[in-house]
Formats: sequence, structure tokens, C-alpha cells
Amino acid sequence: MLKFLLTGGSGRLGTELRALLPGVVAPSSSEMNLLDAAQVHGVIQREAPDIIVHAAAYTNVSGAEQDREACWQTNVVGTRHIAAAANGVEAKLVHISTDYVFSGEEGGYQEDDVPGPVVNYYSLTKLVAEEAARAARRHLIVRTSFRPREFQHPAAFSDVYTGQDYVDVIAPEIALAVRHALDIGDRVLHIVTERKSVYELARRRKPDVKEGKRADAGVLLPGDVSLDTQRWQVVRALVCGK
Repeated sequence: MLKFLLTGGSGRLGTELRALLPGVVAPSSSEMNLLDAAQVHGVIQREAPDIIVHAAAYTNVSGAEQDREACWQTNVVGTRHIAAAANGVEAKLVHISTDYVFSGEEGGYQEDDVPGPVVNYYSLTKLVAEEAARAARRHLIVRTSFRPREFQHPAAFSDVYTGQDYVDVIAPEIALAVRHALDIGDRVLHIVTERKSVYELARRRKPDVKEGKRADAGVLLPGDVSLDTQRWQVVRALVCGK
């Protein structure tokens, strides 16, 4: 049986993945501080996983503008440590990335499209983190986007387009890719759902949500970061048998 190690196990996605990956080891941040290279190396050496799922991240887009150091340390430096430790045990790294690595000018982005130029600091750190993840000799970068099970805001942007979905919709798809990661030859996969506005998505679970505009966000947001998922659909059918 494959052994999985998960970072960010107490987070939004990590909580879902812990229920979907049998026997997953999910050390807490106190047990494995991503910024402590020696501790990361020690834990991963001890556990010797086959697959490391790196879901831990600084994800507060507006907060990243005020606390750039914390965002960089978690998203970039932490990923460097995980990639190096993965090489130490010959584990495959499944790195959870984001649609925000794209500019949002066009939408429908494919895996091989050139990312950037990024529109905010969070996006910058996640783009650099992808390069850090590529230092792992065996890696799979999963670009995705998800929200809590319930839409949490009073208003939603009708002029921001995305492939984002609720975490209970996205997590089973990511778990499927993780379980079959050793059989997936692709280095990047887009795992989201169909293109929609954030307002359309919000209304699915909060029918009374108000309509908002991205100019009201207080931080610059990309306009259309919807992702093309054709590659994942092919992999899903051929490799995962679904």
C-alpha cells in the first residue's frame, strides 16, 4: 500500500484529503515546521512516504500584500524544503498550486501556457513556488482553486471568472490524482470545474448572495483565471479508470 504524507492537513483542502487518502500521515505545523529544513528532512526521512502532498500554503490574498515576508517564507521557502526532502527519500511530490499563476487576461488556460504576469503578491509567491517544486526529481503540480463548503461572503464578484468550485467537489478529484500519482507522467495538471463567475458559483449554495464587482475587492484580482481541464479528463479516464 502506498504511503502518503500531507502538509497543511488542518487546512481547508487538507481536512478533506485526510478523509480521502487512507492511512495518510499529516504532521502538524509544530511537528514539522516548513521553515525548519532540518525538521522537515527529519520527519520525511522517518516517515519515508511514497507520495508527499504539499497542500500547506499562505492563501490570504489581501493579507499577503501587508505581510509579504510571511507569505514568501511559507509558499516559497517551505516548498523548497519539501522538494529537497522529497528527493532525499525518492518520494513523488504532488504540489498544490493555483490558477492565480496566470494573469487572468484571457481565461481557458492550458497547462503549457506561459504563466504571468502575476497581478498580486500572493500570485507571485505561488508562481515561484511552482519552480521550487520542480526541484523535486519526481513531481506533479496541480493547479486548482476551491472555496469552503459554504460561500462565506455577503457579495460575490460577477466580473471575476474562474473554474473554482467548493472544496467538497474539488478534493475528491485531487485525491484521485494523488492516489494514482505514480502512474501519471504529466508534470502539470489543471483540476477545476467549468468556467463560471464567482457570483454564479456563490449562488449555488447561497441564493441570496449580493452581486459585487472586483473593483470592490481592495486588492487587484485577475479577471478570468478559468483553466482548461482536457488533460485531466484524459488522465482521469486512462490512468485512474474513472
